[in-house]
Amino acid sequence: MSDSNRLDVFKTYKLYVGGKFPRSESGRVYEVSDSKGQWLANAPQSSRKDARDAVVAARKAFGGWSGATAYNRGQVLYRVAEMLEGRKDQFVREVAASEGLSKSKAAAVVDAAIDRWVWYAGWTDKIGQISGGANPVAGPFFNLSTPEPTGVVAVLAPRRSSLLGLVSVIAPVIATGNTAVVVASADAPLPALSLGEVLATSDVPGGVVNILSGVTAELAAPLAAHQDVQAIDLTGADTALAKELEIAAADNLKRVLRPGAQSADGAADSADWSASPGTHRLTAFLETKTVWHPTGALGAAGSSY
Repeated sequence: MSDSNRLDVFKTYKLYVGGKFPRSESGRVYEVSDSKGQWLANAPQSSRKDARDAVVAARKAFGGWSGATAYNRGQVLYRVAEMLEGRKDQFVREVAASEGLSKSKAAAVVDAAIDRWVWYAGWTDKIGQISGGANPVAGPFFNLSTPEPTGVVAVLAPRRSSLLGLVSVIAPVIATGNTAVVVASADAPLPALSLGEVLATSDVPGGVVNILSGVTAELAAPLAAHQDVQAIDLTGADTALAKELEIAAADNLKRVLRPGAQSADGAADSADWSASPGTHRLTAFLETKTVWHPTGALGAAGSSY
């Protein structure tokens, strides 16, 4: 039988919550189109119930993930990069369609996203060295500050950078031991939903990353107000929405990472995601624990400890 006689087998995109692939609780979907307005797929339109379920999954996974060694988290992130490398062709197609890029430019974006995962994998056991340390004190004490993960982080993914920007906001959150509830770009959710398949087939425990698609404002509002969410990244919010979410987030003193430079339509995608990301996103969702420990009496020659 020739290929012309085969039926088209369209990909069914689903959410990624708690290590599983549910359809939206409401059963709703919406059409996703490419840059030329051509239909690409139907994406699940998540509800507030889906958002709450994702928070429950992220909270359940937090203890094990934050308790893992930093070295182990680095190995897991590197495994994600390996899996992305193996599915590169699929992501090139999805990024090209989602962002209106040529195949060669899309391939460069996917390569950069894989490299970004590897870069953050290398930071997992090093971030403590630049965000913690021993503090000088006047007395017979050791005073040590060490970074600890904040908890469950809600992440509003960039609206235009469907993979590189997405990776750039997810990887630092989980590299430092947090768990994430990610709201994918409403206009270009397909690479994010496919990333869920990569995470499921890598060593990332279920619930560490949860990916929702749908209307950003509809999902962001319950996440910003949720009492079991400790931080929120507003990258994918426009100016008006970001202000509303900051107000809601203040109710339980969430850490808030504000969006960067806004473009004319209010999208915080003026950032150059291909530039070196620095460490500010790694430290944005860390708390500092300070421990005092007595050293004993100090004599003329120094500590007697």
